Amino acid sequence: MAINKTIANAEEAIKDIKDGMTLMVGGFGLCGIPENLIAALVKKGVKNLTCISNNAGVDDFGLGLLLQNKQIKKMISSYVGENDEFERQMLSGELEVDLIPQGTLAERCRAGGAGIPAFYTPAGYGTEVAEGKEVRVFNGKPHIMETALTADFALVKAWKGDTAGNLIYKYTARNFNPMMAMAGKITIAEVEELVPEGELDPNFIHTPGIFVQRIFQGEKYEKRIEQRTVRKCD
Repeated sequence: MAINKTIANAEEAIKDIKDGMTLMVGGFGLCGIPENLIAALVKKGVKNLTCISNNAGVDDFGLGLLLQNKQIKKMISSYVGENDEFERQMLSGELEVDLIPQGTLAERCRAGGAGIPAFYTPAGYGTEVAEGKEVRVFNGKPHIMETALTADFALVKAWKGDTAGNLIYKYTARNFNPMMAMAGKITIAEVEELVPEGELDPNFIHTPGIFVQRIFQGEKYEKRIEQRTVRKCD
């Protein structure tokens, strides 16, 4: 018998997220972010969160909303981005920040989901990134050891999903979502379209339902563009 992992809404999905927990949050800039789940966290008011995400959105959208409310204690990310409040809190010491090379961040999340405790990479050798880390030489090139990342909860956004938790992402909105979906102890997926199990073509599923514990259909996606570049018409 199939397992139905459907949850009514974002509020129900995050009901057991508590102060001090570690969250992985999918997305790149504002592309592919779990808008409904972030809004529910803001409304719930949980604090002292450690967030693992490529960046923290912008000042008034995405994870930037949690930063404005001082709900995030630590950011593990690769990019300060277009978020002035993120930059201000980091420089003032209000926010603990662990900046990681982007490829290393992606691989640390993927390794966490794959059960690989650590790996070696040349990225960051000879910089502050390598401080205190083991160094080994492979093929004559120094590499630093990086450890895997996991989280209490992973919050991801997909285009389509079914009631068993199988997910399909759309174009660049896939970004960090698949590897984070694998690395959360509990993974919550919000989708634009939720269909019955069996309706998705198995050949096109990006995240198998085995990695997803809760799924719901989101509402009112703004899908804001972080930076709009236009040219004058002739």
